[in-house]
Amino acid sequence: MSSKQQFQLFRFILALGISLGISMLIIFLVSKEPWTAISYLLLGPLGSMRHFLSIFAQATPLIFTGLALSLCFKSGNFSMITDACLYISAVLTATLAIRMSLPFPLHPLVILLLAAVMGGIIGSLPALAKLYFKANELVTSLMLNYVFFYLGLFTISKYFADREAGTFASLKYAKTAVLPILVKGSKLHLGFFLALLLAVLFSILLYKTRFGYELRLSGSNPSFAKMVGISSSKVILLTQVLAGMVAGLGGAVEQMGMYQRFNWQESPSYAWDGVIIAILSRNNPALVPFSALFLAYIRVGADIMSRKSDVQNELVALIQALLILFVTAEAFLSDWEHRREVKESLAAADTALPATEHRPATASAEPVAIKADLVEASEPAATKAELAEATGSATEKNESGAGDKLLSEPGKEEA
Repeated sequence: MSSKQQFQLFRFILALGISLGISMLIIFLVSKEPWTAISYLLLGPLGSMRHFLSIFAQATPLIFTGLALSLCFKSGNFSMITDACLYISAVLTATLAIRMSLPFPLHPLVILLLAAVMGGIIGSLPALAKLYFKANELVTSLMLNYVFFYLGLFTISKYFADREAGTFASLKYAKTAVLPILVKGSKLHLGFFLALLLAVLFSILLYKTRFGYELRLSGSNPSFAKMVGISSSKVILLTQVLAGMVAGLGGAVEQMGMYQRFNWQESPSYAWDGVIIAILSRNNPALVPFSALFLAYIRVGADIMSRKSDVQNELVALIQALLILFVTAEAFLSDWEHRREVKESLAAADTALPATEHRPATASAEPVAIKADLVEASEPAATKAELAEATGSATEKNESGAGDKLLSEPGKEEA
């Protein structure tokens, strides 16, 4: 781990400590049993195996959306179409899980494949609008989120709603379309390991392939990327398609792993949670699972705290806000970072000094005769005569007439 990475880790830990400290101070101010609330917040997820495994279940959709938005932000494209990709893919999953009849291993695979394709198509729309119509991708993606949300809501209500259910819900999914639960009595399903696999694959894609280099260069320095022949339009479009596919997989996995029928009457807002994950992980796919697990841990602890104490779980929103504030604030520990960089630069400069500067003075002094030979071998005759005059040998030169010979017969000496 480099010194810069160590500093960033220390900066994150310090930001987390300050955020938790402020949150605990608020708990002491509003709660009649603050120590009980704090213990449930920090240690509640570890109190039972069911609570502990629920951390991984809640982190699964966060990993998918965090990966999708990390790719977008890394390429310098601030599209939020991930929300629509996830929701419409979940609607498509419900449709296929209700109407399609296939054996178990094949049924989820077909749904995942089609959901990824659907997510990639929707994800490409803001990119196409930006490339061909110069439309701002953030504005178009936010508007399309509402369009696709109500389109999905209409589809479920019109064609797949269970009229006998007391609330908004679709018909039940086929048992062959449900992802298996890995631990009985918990909500941990196979989708969590699919999310981890995608995190590894995208980390390799981003840092070990040519496309990943083009993506990072287009996001960090688009002008230079254009100068070296990288097509920014191609990079933006492919990145948006990949991000949409990942979000589509997240919607399908969440529906098949956590639900037996579609009941998302409101948007689950996993995409906005993905923004938090992308910020905390600094758009690094390898760090996305850790950020998602951390956020899921805090949320599980806040839920337990709200049920067993007098503090509501909205406290987790405060923790998130403070943490993002300190992580994204450029001025936070900026002076310390500047001093560290200057110190490292000076140390590197000291080690890079030429070794000749540390030699004794006599070692660098060369005999005068050697210098004279070098001058004679490299300088023309007129210059040698001038050098002789400057060094005080003009009298000897005039007496012997060698100076005239040098001037009149320039090629004789070389011969």
